[in-house]
Amino acid sequence: QVQLVESGGGLVQPGGSLRLSCAASGSLSIMKLMGWYRQAPGKQRELVAHIISGGITNHADSVKGRFTISRDNAKNLVYLQMNSLKPEDTAVYYCRMLPFNGGEYWGQGTQVTVSS
Repeated sequence: QVQLVESGGGLVQPGGSLRLSCAASGSLSIMKLMGWYRQAPGKQRELVAHIISGGITNHADSVKGRFTISRDNAKNLVYLQMNSLKPEDTAVYYCRMLPFNGGEYWGQGTQVTVSS
């Protein structure tokens, strides 16, 4: 059974940086798509960024120029480098992966809090 395990969240001051990681355990297959979503209190979950197996990326307008998604296909790892963090980036961040043979997997979420 595939499980996604996220790490790297925490408390950071505005302007600071964090790096999130998500690893897929129990899977030897390369994932078609890997992505990060976030959900702030009282708001809907939204796409932050995703990356397909070929390396093409898509970042939400709100994070372009500040966040960068990357992946390690050999290890089924996906990263989110977050720079110049703002208070409005505060949310629970979720990892999502889509295998080539259908279905989807979600991580349990990691809290990111940007506050002075």
